[in-house]
Order: sequence, then C-alpha cells, then structure tokens
Amino acid sequence: MKEYFEITWASLRSMVEPSFAERSVINHRDYLVHGNIITSSAVNVTETDVITADGHKIAFDYLVIATGHADDVPKIRRDRLHQFVEHNERIRSSRSIMIVGGGPTGVELAAEIAVDYPHKKITIVHKGPRLLDFVGTKAADKTLKWLESRNIVVKLEQSIDLKELSYENKTYRTSNGETFEADCYFLCLGKPLASAWLEETMLKHDMDEEGRIKVDEKLRVIGRRNIFAIGDITDIPEIKQGFAAQQHAEVVVKNLKVMIDGGRDCGQCRMENYKPQMPMAIVSLGRKDAVAQLPLMTVIGRVPGYIKSGDLFVGRTRRQMGLDSHYCACLSPCNALCVHKTKTKHCFLLYMLY
Repeated sequence: MKEYFEITWASLRSMVEPSFAERSVINHRDYLVHGNIITSSAVNVTETDVITADGHKIAFDYLVIATGHADDVPKIRRDRLHQFVEHNERIRSSRSIMIVGGGPTGVELAAEIAVDYPHKKITIVHKGPRLLDFVGTKAADKTLKWLESRNIVVKLEQSIDLKELSYENKTYRTSNGETFEADCYFLCLGKPLASAWLEETMLKHDMDEEGRIKVDEKLRVIGRRNIFAIGDITDIPEIKQGFAAQQHAEVVVKNLKVMIDGGRDCGQCRMENYKPQMPMAIVSLGRKDAVAQLPLMTVIGRVPGYIKSGDLFVGRTRRQMGLDSHYCACLSPCNALCVHKTKTKHCFLLYMLY
C-alpha cells in the first residue's frame, strides 16, 4: 500500500529522534532493484492472479502473503519522515504526556521519551493487570520498576474513553474515576491484522477465528501447493515479532528455490520445515537499557540493552537487505564515525551472547 518498507521496531526512536528514520524508512526501489513494485492494495486473489484496488491483475506461479498488521501511515516516504518530525514537535512542546496502552509499543515509547526528555511527566494507562502481557510476569515486574524509577506513572487495570480524546482536552478521567493532566497523548494499542481483504477471496476458509492464515510446517497455506504466508498474519504459535518474520522469509525463500528447480507439483521435493521460535523477547528501554525474556532467565539493564537498544538492529537489517548499514543523510562525517564505532561494539556483543 505504500512506496517504502519501514523497520517498524525503530519507529519509536524516530519519534524522539526524527533523523533516525532516514535509515529505518526505506523506499522499496532502493533494495528491490529487480522486479516490479505496484503501490496499491490487494483486493482479491485467485488460483493464478492477484487483483489490486487500482485494477492491476498480476499473474503468479507462486504467491507469498505478508500483509502483517494494518497500520494507518502515509503512502509516501517523505510524508512518513515528516510525520516523525510532527510527533517529535508534540513531545518537545508538551510538559505532560499520556500513553494509552502498556504493551511493547507503549512501554518502549515511554522509555524513549523518559530517557531523552527526563523532565516530562509521563503517564501510561493500561487496561490489563500488568504490562507487557505477551511475556512472563518477571519481565513485566522488572519493567514496571524501571519505569517507576524514571518517574513514569503507570495506571494498571484502567482505561480511557477513546471517544473523549482530543488535542484540545488537557484533563482525562480513567475508568476508575482518576483524573490527571496531559498536554498530548499517543495511542499504543494493538493493530488489527491486515487480512480482512481475504474474507471475500478463495482463501476465506483458510483463516482461523482471529483472521490469521493457517499454514503448514513449510509455511504454505493449508491445502495450497504454491501459496505461502509469512509474518504476523500466520497462525504459527509464537510471539509475533520482526525476528520471527525474518526467519519465515528465509524458510520460504529456500522452499521456493526447491520448488522452482523441481517443478511446482514435485512430490519428492525436500523442502525445509519451519520450527516456531522459543518464547524470547527483548523490549528496549531507551538508548542503553532493555528487558530480555530468555528461555532460562529474565534480564534487565545494560547487557540486553547492548544487544538491541543502541541501534535497534537497524544496521543489521539494512545489511540483510543489501544496503549500507550506516547510511544517514543527516549525519556529519564526525557523527557518522562515532555511530560506526558504537555499532561495531553492538554487533560484537550480539555474537558473544548468542
């Protein structure tokens, strides 16, 4: 639907540092140098074609569905970069900020603001009994203590009437009757899956009750030989995160190569199976800290922060896409040199810990 790819886990850093988005928002043409790029919405899929909203009919031998979650963002890269500047202006001009939602997005945004703007009064309103519902209680408890140590107010088991939200209103009341002031707010709530368009297609019976596409161990849509699905839109029982989506892509690429070499209907093709990721997650807490849920332990502080929080894997992701990992139009040569040295340390520690 848009002309660019966005490294989404870096978007919150871009709200406090808009220049960061120069590296994390990438035009598709910059990395996909061969092939066609059609900027439009898919509205139908048949056994042989995909139909787009603007009337394109694209024939395929193999299809990969990777529509993820629906996100209301600008279509053009320039407008997306400007949107980050606007977010940053709202943050800088506000003395108090409300964040609605205590999942990873809300927590990471609160931490980013608290680290870069320590004098801002930040309030998180979350309807659940604890933060970060998708990880264990130890990670959630450690994160709460970290936030409170930065004077962030966390209101659990409370909600805000979204109909009452406006930029003119400065006083908010929670479902428990508590009132507080906030000069601006940010909604960090769960985004719907971008699968509604499939409900009127031949794949409408290939989704579960949550709208996720049912796939087999080779990441093919159940019962379909030449249609794959990857990313958040799949029904794979694992934490939905960027790392897992990248692993999906690697498996599908290998299987596509096997099928292309052996023929689409080859029954003896030795295709690779995907194994769901273990329940691991790293939530960044500003530029230096993070909380990590690992198979045998939960760690918070600088060690997990070295793994993710400095560069947020942006350089690594750009390298995987065949791009310059250090590109940033806004950096001076001196600043660029400092960033390069820091990133080298991050990469070294990442390999040491894994």
